[in-house]
Amino acid sequence: MTAADQTVPPGESVCWCCGGEFGSRDILRLGQHPEVGVCLQCARFLQRRAVEREDELHPSPGARARAVVRRGRDLVISHGWQQRPIIGQLLRRIDRYLP
Repeated sequence: MTAADQTVPPGESVCWCCGGEFGSRDILRLGQHPEVGVCLQCARFLQRRAVEREDELHPSPGARARAVVRRGRDLVISHGWQQRPIIGQLLRRIDRYLP
């Protein structure tokens, strides 16, 4: 057993980002810090934030297009449209394929 194995609790794990409890299959561990676990939804959120930061540091036409998508996503969330019965399902499906 390695030191990393001893620091990861078996069974349910807590996401360090949202605080939710998840099974070990639904938690991603950080390489040098296996005690830190992030759920898949938070990992996706963090990936989007990392791309946003890179876009700020290195402007390009693609970065501007992704900024437009982010502003659209923010608009949808601020109005709560993703929670509506029919259009919400469509918006959530589209969101899976957007940067």
